[in-house]
Amino acid sequence: MAISTDVLNATNGTTTSSTGTTSSKSKNDSSAQAVQDRFLKLLVAQLNNQDPMNPLDNAQMTSQIAQLNTVTGIENLNSTVGNVLSQMASMQALQGAAMVGREVLNEGSTLQVSDKVGRGAFDLSASADKVKVEVRTASGTLVDTIEMNALPAGRHTIEWDASKYSGSEALNFTVTPTSKNTVTATALQRSRVESVSNENNVLTLQLAGGKSLAYSSVKAIL
Repeated sequence: MAISTDVLNATNGTTTSSTGTTSSKSKNDSSAQAVQDRFLKLLVAQLNNQDPMNPLDNAQMTSQIAQLNTVTGIENLNSTVGNVLSQMASMQALQGAAMVGREVLNEGSTLQVSDKVGRGAFDLSASADKVKVEVRTASGTLVDTIEMNALPAGRHTIEWDASKYSGSEALNFTVTPTSKNTVTATALQRSRVESVSNENNVLTLQLAGGKSLAYSSVKAIL
């Protein structure tokens, strides 16, 4: 005789009598301990009421017990992983606090101007024969053009003399590389970190100017 549906349904919180005439829902408790308790009670009841001429199949009973242990193990593993993630988030926030007051690079085209110097950076996907950097106001007016000679692939900085700029608009920059081969440029802006926060286990940086930046988007810490 195969193991009855009493045991098969135990992990789902449902019991069915051995005669098949009545059924009822147990309390809605899906914890590993509750599932294990229901399973064992049903198993003992079935062992006590089994047909001596057609006893339970040992292989199926062993398989059901193994499945129960698997369910219990997965729940314990999920709990452990959750605790580890929580601890990692706390450690990440603590490490992030050391970034307050420092500058970071992230994708963007805002030119940071301080002490009459405009600063930015860019990444080249491949070497370029020459690179042109255009500095413009937020409204699109061209302020200056920086011509650079051949540059290899990788990261390069921009330092522009802003002493002659007397406007009040924020400045942006665009990078245009020229090469015989395909090459792309990714503009990187400098931003000052004013505070950090941990939101849903995601470290977020609050930057000067009121903008926020996920830590995963940081390209470099300066």
